[in-house]
Amino acid sequence: MTTEKIQTCYIVKTPNVCGGEPRIKDSRIKVEHIVYEYVHQQMSPRDIWEAHPHITLAQIHAALSYYYDHRREIDRAIIHGEDFAEKMEKEQKARSS
Repeated sequence: MTTEKIQTCYIVKTPNVCGGEPRIKDSRIKVEHIVYEYVHQQMSPRDIWEAHPHITLAQIHAALSYYYDHRREIDRAIIHGEDFAEKMEKEQKARSS
């Protein structure tokens, strides 16, 4: 019996779109955004869907599945995003002072 690898049709990486990061096809929602809402904000897939009704529950579950297969990559992207946001916040405070 041969094992066939099946690719998801919901998650794509496109150069020059969302920095080439994995995202939900036909949207600009990155996998890391879905994961952040699910893991860090403790939103359920249904809560995420209600916040982003233009994507489907299947796409949300595909993003979570992608995360569990690529955990280091996505965790690194989340940390990078948090660091960037913190840096921008500090620069904004410095400009306002």
